Amino acid sequence: MTISVGDKLPDATFTLIGEEGPQSISLEEKTKGRNVAIFAVPGAFTPTCHSAHVPSFIRASDRLADKGVEEIICISVNDPYVMKAWGEVTGADKAGLTLLADAEGAFTKAIGMEFTVTATGLIGRSKRYAMHVVDGVIEKLNIEQSRGTCEISGGEALLDQL
Repeated sequence: MTISVGDKLPDATFTLIGEEGPQSISLEEKTKGRNVAIFAVPGAFTPTCHSAHVPSFIRASDRLADKGVEEIICISVNDPYVMKAWGEVTGADKAGLTLLADAEGAFTKAIGMEFTVTATGLIGRSKRYAMHVVDGVIEKLNIEQSRGTCEISGGEALLDQL
């Protein structure tokens, strides 16, 4: 079942490479009592994710903060080392975005956002989406319908809804 507006996000554990190595990050702890933006991409370094999706949230980060968003979280079914490198290359880390690895895709499956395109090697990946979450509950949810596009799931699109 795919998540929808009004649903409480299930707790999930992600991995982040910090200064002392791999860290487990609880989604419940990240969202409890907080106002956050969460977006997901099919894969780090993939064309649309790299050239459009992450840059849109970097551009919108200050204005999202002005609207009360305390943290911007990017989720991808990748390993945490790839996510760390991607954050460095894109400047997402310097912009304050938190890039979390859903390495096994457990969260992505739990919320009904998994897809596979064998021809391109994207197996068990996440659909592209963005959501505004307040205290763990989805307030806004924008799921991209066409692969390779970043229109309704971009940072500016979510900003326009707040």
